Amino acid sequence: MELRKKIDKILGNALIVIMSVMVVNVLWQVFTRFVVGTPSSFTDELARYLMIWLGILGAAYVSGRNMHVAIDVLPLRSSSKTQKKIKLLVYSLIIVFAFLAMVIGGIRLVYITYILEQYSPALQVPLAIVYAAIPLSGLLIIYYKVSDIIKIK
Repeated sequence: MELRKKIDKILGNALIVIMSVMVVNVLWQVFTRFVVGTPSSFTDELARYLMIWLGILGAAYVSGRNMHVAIDVLPLRSSSKTQKKIKLLVYSLIIVFAFLAMVIGGIRLVYITYILEQYSPALQVPLAIVYAAIPLSGLLIIYYKVSDIIKIK
């Protein structure tokens, strides 16, 4: 569980940095638009990409902290043995989804955009870097849920 705490700390700090950069970026955009009179050309695109990373990595962080939205009416009315079985089922389904949709699908997306050499219009950043948040987040979610399954048993 020591590794999980380190990953939580690194991921939490990364999310803080991303959010901080996003706030400064948007403030700069507002300043250049309304004070200077000519909006900055890169800020809109940077804010969009930072929001993607923040949202997707934030989902992994929340999943690791078990703070995600859940409907717990059925488990609360069940015995502790049944609650364990429900948790195992739910965590297993989350692992399958994260692996198939986020890791496999995300890697395919990153690969395709890398091979096609797609770059963002204003920043000229490879879109593969932007989309790399998807498989990374999927791997983090899988790690967290496998760790939760180990804790249950």
